[in-house]
Amino acid sequence: MAEFILEELNQMDQASFVETLDSVYETSPWVAEQAWSDHPFDSVDALQESMKRIVENASREQKLELLREHPDLGEQTEMTDASREEQASAGLDQLSRNQYEAFQQLNETYREKFDFPFIMAVKGASPNEIQERMESRVDNTVAEEFETALDEVHEIARLRLDELLRS
Repeated sequence: MAEFILEELNQMDQASFVETLDSVYETSPWVAEQAWSDHPFDSVDALQESMKRIVENASREQKLELLREHPDLGEQTEMTDASREEQASAGLDQLSRNQYEAFQQLNETYREKFDFPFIMAVKGASPNEIQERMESRVDNTVAEEFETALDEVHEIARLRLDELLRS
């Protein structure tokens, strides 16, 4: 991601603002579109809180759609640059055949139970840590996992904003 300073972001028109922030919440530009009305922002934290509040105030269906926009972990399919970089930083692009098959099975089991992909802020985690979290979280209730997944989405967004805006 290109780095911007907050002042540059605050001076952008709405279209540029949304384009710059549209991948913060995985291909869900509606979050950035609504955050525009809160600008200018005094800090990256204020921007992140605005975007988080927008997601928290969204309908359950919008939240579910947001969760479904995230790629399966370890999957070798088309995904945003940010997701690809995050998964690569955790070694998910270099899984052994056995690890890949285990991830595929866990992804399938998880998606069947919850109707959205397993989501975790993987930056800095190892494939083994991620697999352990997948194995433990698949036992959550749908309500628990829906909230856990949203918490992870907010953490991913925070990390992306930090990378984009803080020098």
